[in-house]
Amino acid sequence: MSWLGAMPAWCWWLIALVLVAGGQQYRVVIAEGAAADARAATAEAEQDLVSYRLEVSERDRRAAAQARTEEQRRQALADEKGRESDELIAKLKDRAATAESGSVGLRGEIARLRDGRAATCSTIAAQQRETGTSPVMVLGGLLEDADRMAGSLAEALERSRIAGQACESIYTGLSTKGRDGIEQSSKQ
Repeated sequence: MSWLGAMPAWCWWLIALVLVAGGQQYRVVIAEGAAADARAATAEAEQDLVSYRLEVSERDRRAAAQARTEEQRRQALADEKGRESDELIAKLKDRAATAESGSVGLRGEIARLRDGRAATCSTIAAQQRETGTSPVMVLGGLLEDADRMAGSLAEALERSRIAGQACESIYTGLSTKGRDGIEQSSKQ
């Protein structure tokens, strides 16, 4: 141990100080490397977050555009079926007006026959019985009322049929084309 005692004490302190300073410097370098790695990982995570946000916003934009397109398609289909049913109802009104004008002529003929029958029968009826209504007049009135009722019922029934067919075709168009649109979007 002779060579150890030959060194002055301050050298030992200097060696200890250099070793401690070197150890601390080594820890600082290691910590800086870890901090750099952490900063790189944070930057990568932030970049991934930005990419994810862009991807989500793009997906949302596409979904909104697809929903708008589907809504417009459905509205166009409903509008088209509505126009078709309006045209059918207009044709129905024309046919009803034609039938009404024909029935007015028929009612006029019934009234003329009834009046003629009433004129000839009233003299005979007055001689044979004191009062009463001729069966021809009763039947004529019933036929006239039945004709009016049948015309109004036929018109109401035809309107109901046209409206029902329009609703059915709209529903069929929306459900058939809607399922196809959903299947296509899920395949993408």
